[in-house]
Amino acid sequence: MTVTDAAPAPTRPIPVAKGRPLVGNVLELAKDPARFFAQAYRENGPVFKIRVFNKSYTVIAGAEAADFMGSKEGRECLRSKEFWQGFLDEYGGTRTILGEDGDSHKELREIMRRGYSRDAIKGRGNELVEITDRVLARDWKAGTSVPVVHALQYMVTDQLGTILTGNAPLEYVPDIRTMTLYVLNVLVTKQRPKILLRDPRYKKARARVFELSDRMVAGLRATAGGKPPQERNLVEDLMDVHLNREGVLPANDLVLALTGPYVAGLDTVANTTAAFIYSVLKHPSVLERVQAEADALFAGGPITDDDLRKIPSIRYALMETMRLYPIAVALNRTATRDFEFAGHTIKEGEMVYVGTTVPHFMEEYYPSPETFDIGRYEKPRSEHLRPGAYSPYGRGPHTCLGKSFADVQMALSMARLFHRLDLALDPPGYTLVTKTAPTPGPAMNFKVKVRGYRH
Repeated sequence: MTVTDAAPAPTRPIPVAKGRPLVGNVLELAKDPARFFAQAYRENGPVFKIRVFNKSYTVIAGAEAADFMGSKEGRECLRSKEFWQGFLDEYGGTRTILGEDGDSHKELREIMRRGYSRDAIKGRGNELVEITDRVLARDWKAGTSVPVVHALQYMVTDQLGTILTGNAPLEYVPDIRTMTLYVLNVLVTKQRPKILLRDPRYKKARARVFELSDRMVAGLRATAGGKPPQERNLVEDLMDVHLNREGVLPANDLVLALTGPYVAGLDTVANTTAAFIYSVLKHPSVLERVQAEADALFAGGPITDDDLRKIPSIRYALMETMRLYPIAVALNRTATRDFEFAGHTIKEGEMVYVGTTVPHFMEEYYPSPETFDIGRYEKPRSEHLRPGAYSPYGRGPHTCLGKSFADVQMALSMARLFHRLDLALDPPGYTLVTKTAPTPGPAMNFKVKVRGYRH
């Protein structure tokens, strides 16, 4: 695979993935995009086209594509701007970390790095446990049937709000959820028509998110400068930049920057932890290991940061969940110039899907790939360490900035949940149904029964 400005050798025509008349691959993308991309890769190789009604898009996929995203050539030939531009315009911003590349993206990433890092949660594990306990007591009552994704969205907002912003705006969760659903479906993935942005439900949610941002700005202005840099949280870092570095983070970019933790975490963390709960309950041997580790973790009272090393089965189960139920199935980019990939020419201006999670479902990387097997991550197997094999948080310059934070948040939350609660699938024997809009994950009607409290 090479990228060159020199005149390329003749290239083969790009194959087209099997689809249906008129609709193309719409149904496959709507049902299970991760496995569709994997099947299309097996049939066509690392470059192929997909069709969505009357439009076609190029896909580069597999370990080759995952490695390409992290290369110098990948950074030079692919950018994010066009994919996120509609979202940015809708909220009146000038730039967002999701849609910037090169030096501009590096600048925004550096501003947010500490606030989203593992350091942001360092020493606050017991606080996260307290938040989780409060949410479990409120939303996971003994004898009730709990809609898992919905309940976890409130838990995630409570956790992220408290730790990253100092505020848990639970009354805004439905609005953030509605706004995210419409924006991603209409303006980002373009799965729905723009006329939906006239829907009164979206307009109300949008206004409420702006209201939340205004509240946050007012509170941050009132307390600005009151803490040393090392004690500030994410939004305090953002406000400091807004107030003291002219033009770097103007007022019209604050809505997206300040509410970003809620938008980013609401679907991604909630979907992943919901799939984790399903997977653990579906596999009794894994459930036994998870409960044993969780009980041991909390047996000695308050926890330390080092204690998180004592729950490898929980961490491996989360990793296996993210392999089988990836949130970032494919990355969306635009070609900045003509380039060659795996013997095919990608043209400047083309919208490109980058199927980085295709190896998750390949026998060559993960024997019996559809089997939930947490032993894959133990030494000496370490199947995820092969180049390009594992991409749960994306690849390249836009790799999820909060992945280290999320790893701790999810592991500790799930340890506490399985320590405290005796759960069962509802109904027993339930097989998970998934959704794809706005992001892949368990369907909203996935429920568990709280049979009682273990501790």
